[in-house]
Amino acid sequence: MNYQVSIHENPMIRVLIADNHSLVRQCIRIFLQKADDIEIVGEAWDGQKAVELAECLAPDVLVMDIALPQVNGLQATEQICRQGLNTHVVILSLYNDEIQQWQALRHGANGFVPKDLIAAELLSAVRAAHHGRIYRGCYPGGAK
Repeated sequence: MNYQVSIHENPMIRVLIADNHSLVRQCIRIFLQKADDIEIVGEAWDGQKAVELAECLAPDVLVMDIALPQVNGLQATEQICRQGLNTHVVILSLYNDEIQQWQALRHGANGFVPKDLIAAELLSAVRAAHHGRIYRGCYPGGAK
């Protein structure tokens, strides 16, 4: 028998989305699903659920709001890193704030994207995080 093995040079990036606003989660999901290399594996509405789903679903990348109820995005990122999960985190924020950006990176995030720049920056941030690179964007205050 002849078997053909399909080897994916660019495997799908498995993404978990965490935001306490369902409309924001829906918009991010729709935006990311347009990319050929991204698969959405789940959604969380608070930081604790994001950590639980990261443990269960083992996403490659977690796209997470910094301001979540229960456990905020920084605390959730720190928990994920402390547990040794192989999930890279991209933090989203309403504010283009260099202090929040540095806090996110200090807590273990691989990327930081202001929400008003999601369309311009999120795909690049997810792909960079998937490869273990730090992504700070190309907006004022950020540098790739």
